[in-house]
Amino acid sequence: MSAPSQRCAELADSEDEPRHGTAPPAIRWVLVEHSGPWGRRALSGSGLDPQVAVALGSWADSSAGRVTLIRRPASSHHSGHRRRWYLADSRPGHETLRGGCFADERELLDVLDGAAPGEPVDDPLYLVCAHGRHDACCAVRGRPVAAALATEYPGRTWECSHIGGDRFAANLVVLPHGFYYGHVPASEAVALARAYDDGFVEPRWLRGRSSIPPAVQAAQHHARLATGERGVDAFVPRGVESAGSQQWQVRLGGPDVVVQLRERVREVGRPLTCAAVAPGRIRSFELVEPVM
Repeated sequence: MSAPSQRCAELADSEDEPRHGTAPPAIRWVLVEHSGPWGRRALSGSGLDPQVAVALGSWADSSAGRVTLIRRPASSHHSGHRRRWYLADSRPGHETLRGGCFADERELLDVLDGAAPGEPVDDPLYLVCAHGRHDACCAVRGRPVAAALATEYPGRTWECSHIGGDRFAANLVVLPHGFYYGHVPASEAVALARAYDDGFVEPRWLRGRSSIPPAVQAAQHHARLATGERGVDAFVPRGVESAGSQQWQVRLGGPDVVVQLRERVREVGRPLTCAAVAPGRIRSFELVEPVM
């Protein structure tokens, strides 16, 4: 498993593993600038103030959110300057970004309880997982993507800690919507960011949106392919119903469509991450009948 050809992301990519419907859940995000080093477990193993680390973890659990450490591409140690924090809301219809600075990590406690609301952030943020201690693929594939984005958007681009789905490296998240892209080549990164700035997504690399369930992510994917509609706010979830054993009927609006999916879980005969030793299982969503 140590040879480059056997890394988890290369295996998943070469086997054309489905990406749609794989964005991990997060309706809100807290981003904390912490240039490193990052431990395998970002919050508890990276030297954060213990009280703050516990509070961040509790916030994530209670808010259906995700806490992510961020750093500028190519940096390895923070310089002692006032560091940045961001709070993102990725719920459909509530997409917002706020941010501020802190010198003492305990100031983040005021961010979590709302006493320090920060200021609105107008421009999107681009997060690229480069958490090499969590999985080598994230560093090997993520850092070139972050570097490419930073040449065009130096103020908006951040390397980030683990965000889920190591085998889909390079993973790119665009905020505030919370769209996940996977297996992103460095040559495509800037185009994906520009499209998002213009209000569009690119289905080819899209894993899904963190603030909606996996079946709805997959339904949106099939609806985009069927209609050609790529707007970031298109296909608002209207309802999800069981349509039989492991089948789902998903109603979407704007434009209005109905998507019928079959959920499958299968053994892949290989570990899903570079650190895993046992073979894993993957879930996918297949289209049952044409989008109506």
